[in-house]
Amino acid sequence: MQYFDRFGYHGASFEQTYRCYPASFIDKPQLEVGDKIIMPPSALDRLASLHIDYPMLFELRNNAAERVSHCGVLEFIAEEGMIYMPYWMMENMLLQEGDIVRVKNVTLPKGTYVKLQPHTKDFLDISNPKAILETTLRNYSCLTTGDSIMVAYNNKKYYIDIVETKPAEAISIIETDCEVDFAPPLDYKEPERPAQPAATNKSSALEQGVPVEEPKFNPFTGVGRRLDGKPLKQQPPPVSAPASKDKQPSVTNGGVQSSSGSASQVGSNRQSQGKLVFGSNVNRGPKPTQKEPPFKETIKEEPSGKKEEPKFQPFTGKKYSLKG
Repeated sequence: MQYFDRFGYHGASFEQTYRCYPASFIDKPQLEVGDKIIMPPSALDRLASLHIDYPMLFELRNNAAERVSHCGVLEFIAEEGMIYMPYWMMENMLLQEGDIVRVKNVTLPKGTYVKLQPHTKDFLDISNPKAILETTLRNYSCLTTGDSIMVAYNNKKYYIDIVETKPAEAISIIETDCEVDFAPPLDYKEPERPAQPAATNKSSALEQGVPVEEPKFNPFTGVGRRLDGKPLKQQPPPVSAPASKDKQPSVTNGGVQSSSGSASQVGSNRQSQGKLVFGSNVNRGPKPTQKEPPFKETIKEEPSGKKEEPKFQPFTGKKYSLKG
């Protein structure tokens, strides 16, 4: 007991204060990738005598800034009264070189859930962020709610906040299956929604309860074409839309007639309005046609003296000999 009293170890648990320094002071760059610290050899002797549970996990407390975090231990080769820790961990706890930090041995429950939030959306642009995160977390012993861990990839450092942990605010992630969830990055901004297009006249009229008139059908409003590809010498005048349904033109055998019974006459060199003329008869005037009574059917009478066709008679042909 006198041996441990020399280094300030008292009681049945491990709890001691040290001066902290970054890993660069001991030439251990691999210490930056993870959450493990380097402690003096006397700490190992004290921990071995207490028969503590493995893995060794510690609570780090900065009483001046009221910051608490948790970590593991990598080696016991530091000078007495000093510990070396990752620089990102010192930033989390607001510690400077040579500041006092209290180290206490703790036992943490195995984690079942953790929610992470990247500082920048650049982390999501990595080809496979899940695989990079899994590889990085293998170097960590525990996670604490409120901490910011550092993920190094492709010569770039990405910082990720620990937003939530279950079943406690500090969990162990050694040999455990832990569900990981991601929150939107801190610099993420939702894309602005495009402004809705202005409502059409039809939709606005429907909303106001005003009936909208549908376009009426106008017959024979196309343009005439010749089959031989030559242009027409004279184009037929366009047909104006009828004013109402009662005054629509009626189509008869002789062409297009108005409801009043008078047919619009055109010049002798123009084709009748409402007719489609093909070929070389385009420029000819309309030929007078004789009106026939509609739906008149002509029945041809067959002459009474028509000869009957001969009936088929089997085996009436001539026979021939193969000898000739």
